[in-house]
Amino acid sequence: MALRGPNFVRNLCRSAKSRTVATSSRQGLISPSQRDECTLYHSRTQSRRNQTLGSTRSIYTPSSVTIRRAASTAASPQTPTESSEPSVTGAPDITNHYTIFPKTLPAGPPPASPFEISIGDLRREFLQLQGTVHPDKYPSGPAKQHAEALSARINEAYRTLSDPLQRAQYLLRELHGIDVTAEDASTKHALDAATLMEVMEVQETIEEVGASPEAEAEIDALKDENQMRIAGCVDALAKAFDRGDIEGARAECVKLRFWYSVGEGLREWEPGSTEIRLVHGS
Repeated sequence: MALRGPNFVRNLCRSAKSRTVATSSRQGLISPSQRDECTLYHSRTQSRRNQTLGSTRSIYTPSSVTIRRAASTAASPQTPTESSEPSVTGAPDITNHYTIFPKTLPAGPPPASPFEISIGDLRREFLQLQGTVHPDKYPSGPAKQHAEALSARINEAYRTLSDPLQRAQYLLRELHGIDVTAEDASTKHALDAATLMEVMEVQETIEEVGASPEAEAEIDALKDENQMRIAGCVDALAKAFDRGDIEGARAECVKLRFWYSVGEGLREWEPGSTEIRLVHGS
């Protein structure tokens, strides 16, 4: 007897689902050949199910998913995240103020290089760097924010290095752990007696001549004298740094802070005033 079509066998097997093959045979519902067809159908169906299940398991194992995700991640372009810093073309090395200006200060801070800096060269490199990382070159977003931060960092480094006092304070603080601007600096880094006497003499002179007709000429003379003191102090400070004398540099830096303060007080002096206010800058 020829095998029936798959639909016939399927329907036949479903109708005999609640009865055993032996019972169905005794009652004459299906013949032995039909029973064989039904058995063959179930065997083939179960085989297909096992093959499908095995194939499915081999595709969706955790290792396969991991590999598939990894491949997908590798194929997709990397996007900036909060932990990854956006790239700014031409960004300098911001390890410290000196590394930002490799053309002007290739050897780094003293004593590897002189304390004195060519301000003209420093300014040229500063302007070049600012033109390179200018925030206006970038659209709004992480790259622009990074460029703005770099621009501010370059500005800070330039202002610090272009002024002898700020440069000295930076070197002492960042490289040697000596902060002459701290709140307790007046006790830890007191001014030496000789310089203190000079500062007091300047104050007394202003008290004597402040209200006199010749006061402005006297003040101008004091300004010139103070500029000479500042120049001498900067020279001594540079020599101390260049020879690696950190204690000597610290002492000269404290002096320089006072002469800067005297110079600021003299600039702010007004006719008729008999005193100057000494305020140390940061």
